[in-house]
Amino acid sequence: MAGVIAAIALTACGGGNGPPEHTFDVAPYVHQGHVVDCDALKSQADAQAVLRADALDPNALDRDGDGIACPDLPGPKDRKPVHRDFLTDLDGAPIIEPIIEPVKPPPA
Repeated sequence: MAGVIAAIALTACGGGNGPPEHTFDVAPYVHQGHVVDCDALKSQADAQAVLRADALDPNALDRDGDGIACPDLPGPKDRKPVHRDFLTDLDGAPIIEPIIEPVKPPPA
């Protein structure tokens, strides 16, 4: 899996078929738990690449849950939201296992 993650590169939309304008190796930042904050990344596009590689966001790069990581970081920018279709608990942490409510007996 690390090989696949290392191969993820962010390509800025340039309209041409030329080489990527921006690449970033996300491998050191994904599936490691909380290892990086927005302040430690150089650009918003780098943060977005980390979020795109692990949408569970253990690094809390997308604090408002809109799919955009670290919007205040400088460019280059990647404003294509990451789809994050999962439930969160009250603190905003992802719930990976479904919550199964206990079955209540019918009233007597």
